[in-house]
Order: sequence, then structure tokens, then C-alpha cells
Amino acid sequence: MQLERPVRTLASDINSLQINDMGGGRMKTDQLLSRIVLDPRVMAGKPIIRGTRLTVQHILNLLAHGEGMEDIIKEYKGLKKEDVQACLLYAAATLDDSTYMPIEEAA
Repeated sequence: MQLERPVRTLASDINSLQINDMGGGRMKTDQLLSRIVLDPRVMAGKPIIRGTRLTVQHILNLLAHGEGMEDIIKEYKGLKKEDVQACLLYAAATLDDSTYMPIEEAA
């Protein structure tokens, strides 16, 4: 029984998601999303970067607070640019498949 599973099903379910990858298209999307895994034994099953205990949420939080991609890569040895890109793509894919609507009215 394999508990760790790549989030490939997410990529196949979101056909409208495209990334600017200089012609790589669907394959690039699948390759990036395969770097993100869900494992109930690691970080309470949150999406993580394969082979690490770094959650997608943590990487996104670092980026949101102004950390640059290069700084993050330097801080976490073994992390690659594609891992950070995979976190961004995962977030975009999950939001693309969301019915979230803001409650506040625009001023």
C-alpha cells in the first residue's frame, strides 16, 4: 500500500491551467506538479515538496512576505527553482478549481 501519492490527478483534472514555459505545455505542468506530494505520515498530510518536510503553504508564505526564490533555495539545501515553481503552480491549480468568493463588498 503506497501512502505517498503525487498530485498528478490534480494536473489531469485542470485542463484549463496553462503556464508560460516556452513551449513545454502539459508535460511541464505534470512534471512540476509531480514534485508535490500528499503523505498522511508527513506534516499531517499537507501538500509538501517531494523528499522534504517543506509544505507548499510554508514556501508560499515565504514568498508572500518578500523572500526571493534564490534566498529560499539558498536557505533550504537541495531545493530547486522547480520546487518553488511547483508550489506556485499547485496553489494556482487549487484556486482555479475553487468556488471561493470574497464576502466583503468592494468599496
